[in-house]
Amino acid sequence: MKITRIETIELPRSVGVHWGSIGWLWIQIHTDQGISGIGETCPASAAEKAVVLEDFAPLLIGRDPTDIEALWHDLFRSVQYRGWAGAEIRALSGVDIALWDLLGKSLNLPVYRLLGGKYWDTVPIYNTCYDDRYDFNTHPVELAAELKESGISAMKIWPFDDVGKQNRGQSISSSELERCIAPVRKIRESFGDGMQIAMEFHGYWNLPCAIRIAEALEPFQVMWLEELLPQDNLQAYAALAKKCRQNLCLSERLLTRWGFRELFEKNLAQVLMLDVTWCGGLTEAKKIGAWAETYYLPVAPHNCGGPVTHFASWHFATATPNLLILETVRRHYQDRFIPIATRTGSPENGKLGVPPGPGLGVALRPEFLKTSKVRVESSPA
Repeated sequence: MKITRIETIELPRSVGVHWGSIGWLWIQIHTDQGISGIGETCPASAAEKAVVLEDFAPLLIGRDPTDIEALWHDLFRSVQYRGWAGAEIRALSGVDIALWDLLGKSLNLPVYRLLGGKYWDTVPIYNTCYDDRYDFNTHPVELAAELKESGISAMKIWPFDDVGKQNRGQSISSSELERCIAPVRKIRESFGDGMQIAMEFHGYWNLPCAIRIAEALEPFQVMWLEELLPQDNLQAYAALAKKCRQNLCLSERLLTRWGFRELFEKNLAQVLMLDVTWCGGLTEAKKIGAWAETYYLPVAPHNCGGPVTHFASWHFATATPNLLILETVRRHYQDRFIPIATRTGSPENGKLGVPPGPGLGVALRPEFLKTSKVRVESSPA
């Protein structure tokens, strides 16, 4: 079996997040046997598409798609010299996921079987609460109640972001601190321990502010504190860890096993968060997850992208022994995925069952590919 064509499918404005509009990019790898595989990455779809078509496609055409490890290293080396920890590694992640999907289809097996087989019968999830029916800043109890009713007992919110942006992460007053804590307090008062609360900070804060915020949140026993600091200087997390008695979570923005090295060696976090569409694909995620297990660290995959990201993360979670919980976005599987994908991957009673196959078990709808919303290109054209 040989690779004959690389196709990119771009949705330039898929969704708005805390820092703006992002684009989803799907990569379809075609072969001479009529079997294809699909991968995905984001958020800078135009930049990632350029890497796929201009840098990677010429190296992939004519190769055996089942040589996943060799292809990963060849593609990585082709961009390593110019600095790879951006669009290059995200593009490689999408290609890698497509190769695993293709391999699963060629063997008529779901991807989780190829990653070591089923470790979990069900995958626990939490809901990341952006663009939801209720705003967690103004209606946190209503939002938590609705999630609870659907069987979801864990949620992630980021009530400190507005102040972090306004003050550029350099200060937070007592009144601002109390205002940001208010949604957490209301959820705790209404649900006690019945709703886990993960706190996201998007790396907005300096070290003194991060310590103050962490100390103020101690009485609420949150699930974790995620990205309180930027990830450019991981040594700063050592100082934060000394002052913090709650779990620190890092970080979907660390790319490849080399990006996670310092986190492991210096014991800087208690929860490891990787993104399969950013860290180097399923090939690299499997290695990072196993490395985390060596340090007895749980893995909580980041999963805020499109439907292929969701299914790839689900397969990875099913096969990962040290899985803690998987992120999901209710607005995605209840709304956005419906016109795009053949399956939405909706949970039942707050959990995901065993993912489908063969491969990832999901594809883009033909009618979606014909809409004016997407841009389809290929190499060879």
